[in-house]
Amino acid sequence: MEGGIHVSIAAERLTEWMGIPITNTLLMSWVVVLVLMFFAWKTTRQTRLVPGKFQIITETLFGGLTDFVAETLESKDLAKRFTPFLLAIFLFILIGNWLEFIPGVESIVYHHPDGTSIPLLRALNTDLNVTLALALIAFITIEVTGVAVLGIFKYAGKFINFHSPVGFFVGLLELLSEMIRLISFSFRLFGNIFAGSVLVMIITFLAPYIIPVPFMLFEIFVGLIQAAVFSLLTLFFIKLAIMDTSH
Repeated sequence: MEGGIHVSIAAERLTEWMGIPITNTLLMSWVVVLVLMFFAWKTTRQTRLVPGKFQIITETLFGGLTDFVAETLESKDLAKRFTPFLLAIFLFILIGNWLEFIPGVESIVYHHPDGTSIPLLRALNTDLNVTLALALIAFITIEVTGVAVLGIFKYAGKFINFHSPVGFFVGLLELLSEMIRLISFSFRLFGNIFAGSVLVMIITFLAPYIIPVPFMLFEIFVGLIQAAVFSLLTLFFIKLAIMDTSH
């Protein structure tokens, strides 16, 4: 709608390639990946035997995160495996949330052949497909880790228990909670980021100058919290998956 506010829950399609739709959130995901690749290149390129300030900060943060993961999982080996994974999820979500507030990101429009104009880039986590994909990655990682650490029969024993009616009922509830986890993971992130994006859009439309700034700062904080929550929940659910409850 020209001159007004247009809110679309689904990501807008820019074009397609070999039948695969190319949306503005998919394009944004490529931008996020490029930013992460640049950050990784910059970090490794500046690695020195005598560390500088930037290297000291990154090594301290990564070491502290690794220690936290090791303490949570009670295993240094598992911490070495999962710290990069958890950090990648955190940074992907965080950068995807923060890029929205760079001037020009959502104001650059793409003129579709059908005559409509849509944003070329869109906040990454306002697309339910993105948050669902992240939740699916976390879900598969959690379940595979549980099977790898405990073994398939012991892990399945958490959900299938014929020792007593109560144990069987509790096992079914645990199995149901595993399924619900996938939904809660995706909708929690999507709901918070989409609602914030719409709020900032409305405030900017009604008062386009100074007033939106505090709301943007708050949403930057929310983006950080949501990235941390998603990563921490993944870590804690991995911990629950590898716990041996047979004793």
